[in-house]
Formats: sequence, C-alpha cells, structure tokens
Amino acid sequence: MQKEKLRSTERGYTQKQGIDYEEVFALVACLETIQLLISFAAYKHWKIYQLDVKSAFLPGFLEEEVYVEQPEGYVIEGQEDKVLKLKKALYGLKQAPRAWNNRIDKYSQENGFVRCPHEYVLYVKAHEKGDVLFVCLYVDDLIFTGNNPIMFEDFKKAMTYEFEMTDTRLMSYYLGFEVKQNDGGIFISQEGYAKDVLKKFQMLDSNSVNTPMEYRVKLSKHDVGEKVDPTLFRSLVRSLRYLTCTRPEILYVVGVVSRYMESPTSTHMKTAKRILPYLRGTLDYGLFYSSSHIINLVGYCDSDFAGDLDDKKSTTGFVFFMGNNATSWVSKKQPIVTLSTCEAEYVAATFCTCHAIWLRRLLKELQEPQKEAIQIFVDNKSALALAKNPCLP
Repeated sequence: MQKEKLRSTERGYTQKQGIDYEEVFALVACLETIQLLISFAAYKHWKIYQLDVKSAFLPGFLEEEVYVEQPEGYVIEGQEDKVLKLKKALYGLKQAPRAWNNRIDKYSQENGFVRCPHEYVLYVKAHEKGDVLFVCLYVDDLIFTGNNPIMFEDFKKAMTYEFEMTDTRLMSYYLGFEVKQNDGGIFISQEGYAKDVLKKFQMLDSNSVNTPMEYRVKLSKHDVGEKVDPTLFRSLVRSLRYLTCTRPEILYVVGVVSRYMESPTSTHMKTAKRILPYLRGTLDYGLFYSSSHIINLVGYCDSDFAGDLDDKKSTTGFVFFMGNNATSWVSKKQPIVTLSTCEAEYVAATFCTCHAIWLRRLLKELQEPQKEAIQIFVDNKSALALAKNPCLP
C-alpha cells in the first residue's frame, strides 16, 4: 500500500498558550468502551465496520487568530513580506486535534446522533422503528455497528460527503488490534504487535515459558542488582502495557514492573524480560467474543494484602464478564494502606463497584439496560460482612 506523505507542517512549537491556543486535547474512546462495544456486537450477531478520516486535522475550524508564513515555493511575487491567516487547522498546530474533535462532534449532533453522557466519543442514532446505529470515535478512526445495513450506507455516504474518508469495510485492523469476524463471534488479538516487541528486544527466537512471572517473586526498590538503562526499561514496559489490551493474563506482572521505571535494576529488568518468552509461546492468544445469548454483567474482584514490599500497599484486581465475554479488567495498586485483608478486599470491592456502575450506565446507552443488580463476587467473608453491615467511620 502506498500513501502520500505530508510535506508541509506548521511550527507549533513556537505557539504560546493563552495567545495562540487555549485547549489542545482531543477525546478518545476508553479501551473498555471499545471492548464492550465488540462484545455487544457479538452478542447481537452484528458486524462492525470501520472508517478512516483522511487528513483528519484539516477540516477543523480555528477559534483563535493564527498567522503563518507563506510556504516555500508558493510565495507571491512582490508580496514576500505578507503572511497568511488560517481559517482551518493544519498539522503541527497544537489546537488541531481539539478543532477536529469539535468539528466532528458538532456535525454528528446536527445529524441526529446523541452523544453518550458517560463516554463522550460514543454516539447513538435511533429511529422509531427500532433501527439503531452506534459510532465510536478514536481521533480519526471510526468504528460503527447496528441492526440496519441501510443506515450503514447512509452514514458512510454522509461522512464521505462531509469529510474525505477511507472505507475499510469490515473492521479487521484497529489501533493495533487484529480483528476476525465470523458467524460465531469476534476474535481480537495483537499477534503482529507482539512479534514486533519480541524483535525489538531480540527475543523472537527465545525459548518459551509457561507463565509470565515466576512463582512467589517479590520485587522492591532496594533489590540488589546493577542499574540498567531506564529508557530501555521504560520502552519495554510501555510496549508490554499496550499488549494488556488483549492479554489480561499479563496485566498483573506488567503493573508490578511498572512501579520501578524511575530507577530500574537488573532484577527488575529480568522480571520484565521474563514476560517476553511467555509471549513467544502464546503469540496466537487473544480474546474471543462469542455470540452468546447471555447479556448479564458479572464482576469478580480480589486483592493481595500488603503486596508491595516498599509501601505495604495492596493491589486491586477485577474483571467483568458480559455473558461469556471478558469486557473489562484492571490490576492497580490501592491508594491507601490497609490494615487487614478485610480492608484490602473491601477497598477492592468498592473500586470494582464504581466500575460496575459506569458499565451499567454505558449498557443502558447501548439500549441493553441491566434489569437486575450486577453481581460482584468477592472471596473474603469478612469483606462481604462489612459490605452488608458497614462499621467503618
């Protein structure tokens, strides 16, 4: 595939906040939202389609006055001292992503879409006959699904008319995810990305191991070992962190090694690199979202009491299933020090419950409200008793 490269850009690094721009960020979808939408589409036996906006930042209108020099090769003879006033955004401007997001958000809401109040880049368009279209935006990549192919075609024609679009048809590669859709469900993986990570760190020919982490390994900031290149260590951890989008089984160990990015030692590097041989033997692993008839949301949470040797904080872990499909998972160190396993499990359950409320509201926007309370399973009787009979001040 050949793609034209941008040959001209603006010197955004010369801009000053408050003068040349105010806001710069563009909203993107949470990965949990994308995974939930994939699971929901599989449950409904719907196909997911994809559109890519060409030159996404160019259609955005500017709110500030911005002037640029005449580009080299296009200088008007006799008017070399004049500058150009921009009406629309260009690549390089700090506010270009924000301007693009404002443009497509305004266009979507003017054309019958309703923005989800719990996920600002998820848009819903519903007709009285029951036809519905869901659109999820990640900067300039759009995925959409629904129950009426006619709405798909109308949406693509309207978007192509308003913006310059690339119709990639069925979603097959999105944000580094390899997607395979069939009648039985949807399979997502990051096999290609995992191979690139192994090549980058020269572990593609390594011998595979059965687990991503050795049994009973405990790390500390004060572990004996030589200092290693922090830039290399951070690059490895960042690469592994993105793999957790489709490989939740490595989430815990990636979270552990990410605590030592400031001053890593050879012990920390050894633990991080151990994940690579595990990936070598499981390259074809991923997540399969089956076309199940079960839509109930169920959560499971746990914690390791005082698992961090340095600050004695515990780690919360939870996963949510929609039917048979894992849609959301977290492994995160708790912000407070707990004094017992009961407290650690209670904090984990509280964090899990907050996430359950958000997922419940999101499913309601997808027109699949949960009729009953969401079940959350906790493996600690003391924490369950505390939840039923709160006695903490």
